[in-house]
Amino acid sequence: MANLIYKEEAYKIIGVCMEVHKELGKGFNEIVYGDALEIEFIDNNINYSREKKFGINYKGNLLPHKYKADFIIYDKIVLEIKAIECLTSSHIKQTLNYLAVSKLKLGLLVNFGQDSLTYKRIVL
Repeated sequence: MANLIYKEEAYKIIGVCMEVHKELGKGFNEIVYGDALEIEFIDNNINYSREKKFGINYKGNLLPHKYKADFIIYDKIVLEIKAIECLTSSHIKQTLNYLAVSKLKLGLLVNFGQDSLTYKRIVL
């Protein structure tokens, strides 16, 4: 089996997400889970930035609207959170776009909207 990129960091992030899901369960809006994650990141000394904006170039022009990633963790992992019934391919594509525009290699797509926390590792 190939080595997973940022294995230990991703494991720690998913553990924090599981803690939030254990405490809150499903049914809240994404913003609530984001607020709870922020508390956990601080309590666990996890370096993060929230709602980081990235510019998008189109044919050499910087577009006026920015892409806003939910979290950038350790300056190298995109964390995209959802609170929906199930993840779809469009959510994976959205995370891939965040990776492309941010020039980062690993995205974690996490869904708090089911009975159990679900997540996908997305590598660019």
